[in-house]
Amino acid sequence: MSTDTAGVALRARASWQPGQVTARPLVVAHRGASAEEPEHTLAAYVEAIKVGADALECDVRLTADGHLVCVHDRRVERTSDGRGVVSTLELTELEGLDWGSWKAIEQRAGTPDTEVPDLVERDDRSHLLTLRTLLSLVADTDRRVELLVETKHPTRYGSLVERRLAETLQHFGWADDPETPVRMMSFSMLAVRRMSQLAPAVPRVFLMRRVPLPFRDGSLPPGVRTAGLGMHIVRDHPGYVARLHERGNSVFAWTVDEPADVRLCRELDVDGIITNRPADVLAGLHR
Repeated sequence: MSTDTAGVALRARASWQPGQVTARPLVVAHRGASAEEPEHTLAAYVEAIKVGADALECDVRLTADGHLVCVHDRRVERTSDGRGVVSTLELTELEGLDWGSWKAIEQRAGTPDTEVPDLVERDDRSHLLTLRTLLSLVADTDRRVELLVETKHPTRYGSLVERRLAETLQHFGWADDPETPVRMMSFSMLAVRRMSQLAPAVPRVFLMRRVPLPFRDGSLPPGVRTAGLGMHIVRDHPGYVARLHERGNSVFAWTVDEPADVRLCRELDVDGIITNRPADVLAGLHR
């Protein structure tokens, strides 16, 4: 991390602190402030901290040589200038790709009359981000910032993803810490169960694109106290949020960018809003 980047993170101020009761949901930056900066780059996460996000969210995949990297897609084409499957490429190969220029092209296409800076001039906007680097950013920030880590499945490496995650958190002293700032998330119930065995102190979030029949009463898998609901579930089944709360569970909603969705989350007392636009959501919540 550059000195300037670290300085921005260290100067960021919080609107939420652990143990305090807040009148609003936690605001979680989805892949960083990904509406403003290239997703899963250091720049996106520094921007999220700078604007006051309470937490960050990332996806992790395992490289061919065993490193956890922050990449959403199975393949690299959408967000880099390379080709191939993340799990078949080694870290050095992935680090040689440009992970930021696509955002500049996208912005230019959407706003032809607006000058857009060349994003590849700064390393933090173009370099691959490893989970270790992102965890270091969280550790070096002078306020509590949480990190929600989604392990992507299916993958050829299976349970090794969660094992590597637990080992990495142990390196930072966060695998066994009851005050750990990290939460693990997955759509895979098996992955969530594995994490409960590998690092029981790390809270787990069960992500849902639809509500499985056994959990329609508001219950969750054993040891899980937070549901991660697609915003379409919140819109179509608002009563489900209440059922989860009645069972003592928390609710995080994704991906919440529209003002009407933010208002609905507020009305339903959703506990966390996962958004590409943390600055806009915070501004709306403070009105």
